[in-house]
Amino acid sequence: MNPPLPGPQVIAVVGPTAAGKSDLGVALAQALDGEVVNADSMQLYRGMDIGTAKLTMEERKGVPHRLLDIWEVAEAASVAEYQRLARTEIDRLLAKGRIPVLVGGSGLYVKGAIDALEFPGTDPEVRARLEGELAEHGSGPLHSRLAAADPEAARAILPSNGRRIVRALEVIEITGRPFTANLPGQRAVYDTLQIGVDVARPELDERIASRVDRMWAAGLVDEVRELEGAGLREGRTAARALGYQQVLSLLAGESTDREARAETVRATKRFARRQDSWFRRDSRVHWLNGAADVRAELPHQALALLERAVTA
Repeated sequence: MNPPLPGPQVIAVVGPTAAGKSDLGVALAQALDGEVVNADSMQLYRGMDIGTAKLTMEERKGVPHRLLDIWEVAEAASVAEYQRLARTEIDRLLAKGRIPVLVGGSGLYVKGAIDALEFPGTDPEVRARLEGELAEHGSGPLHSRLAAADPEAARAILPSNGRRIVRALEVIEITGRPFTANLPGQRAVYDTLQIGVDVARPELDERIASRVDRMWAAGLVDEVRELEGAGLREGRTAARALGYQQVLSLLAGESTDREARAETVRATKRFARRQDSWFRRDSRVHWLNGAADVRAELPHQALALLERAVTA
């Protein structure tokens, strides 16, 4: 076994969608002889490539990427299972003397990987009752109930994400406390340098709109059509992914192509704001400017942060 590396054990690249996290993660892994560990909840799904902006093999530049394409689209996501898988990968890399570069904008997944996050148990009766309400009334009323019981959790969970809303309400009922009260503070499992990629909202909104246009041009509708045959529509998590949910609506005749594309842009902008808000609450995140005119400097700035952490 190689001796432990000096400085932080893990580098985490976080921030909103379209900020440039993936490219920075590759650059850091190249510079540090590390590997990327995915922390984007939807990139865990096999075949969900275009709509999640998954890097191509060429864009990965020979850097190994772990925890991509591990679940079928019909499987429900599990933060607890992701936590187990991510820590296994991190521990494997550390044992080899390599730097794990955790990359993604799924805040709870990042937290599950690097912080002391334990998950309350479940109650089958409570879960079944809440899932029955979800099936009968949709996620809107349940999200309103969550907003009244735990406003912070409601801000962090998309109103369309019925599965996570049900889980939050279940935990509240089981524990008698707000869902967010069951999350730990900032007690780290690994010594981690968290780097946030910051892009001003007007530029980020433009990037999101352009990305959605590129996704449509690259064949997102065909990708969703193919995944529909693999059970995407029945997937409790994957079917609600940004872009995929809107295209499924299009394929069902519930919207036009133009409406689906516009709604994908709107929903992604809203989601990016939620991501930014989540990571801004963590004082350990070091924010770097990811604007287009200075984007080439991001890897140098990130490595300078790491150097300061090593010599601190």
